[in-house]
Amino acid sequence: MDISLIGFDNPFLRNIHHILEATEDNAGGNKSTNSGPTRAYVRDARAMAATPADVKEYPNSYVFVVDMPGLKSGDIKVQVEEENVLVISGERKREHDEEEKGGVKYVRMERRIGKFMRKFSLPENANTDKISAICQDGVLTVTVEKLPPPEPKKPKTIQVQVA
Repeated sequence: MDISLIGFDNPFLRNIHHILEATEDNAGGNKSTNSGPTRAYVRDARAMAATPADVKEYPNSYVFVVDMPGLKSGDIKVQVEEENVLVISGERKREHDEEEKGGVKYVRMERRIGKFMRKFSLPENANTDKISAICQDGVLTVTVEKLPPPEPKKPKTIQVQVA
């Protein structure tokens, strides 16, 4: 479909439309020479951009703070992938039960729904065996303890023998 026919002749929108069309062609089994991003990549990039986070470094730990308003701890997943990548993900859904019973319809929807995700590469001194996560008052705090610094090597004294 030519998107200029429906009034979207913006170069940015044209490129996004081209990427999505190429992705759909590849999903249908057609091999394309397009090396553009996949639909999953675009979706993950949007989810990551829409999930802001603060990262703090303390003497003994790294702390990741992410706002998660309205989510329960069961809706949030904290994982470590590839031994040093911290992944915070989940999905925010609308509550449809109340709306269907009372004949409610939305006049304006501004709160973000859908999947969210953030990935953080952990430094080498992060102890991935000691990670804790607490969600309190809509704020997720993930603490990753640091490994203790290696002990400095002591000089080794070698006795000289008389021959």
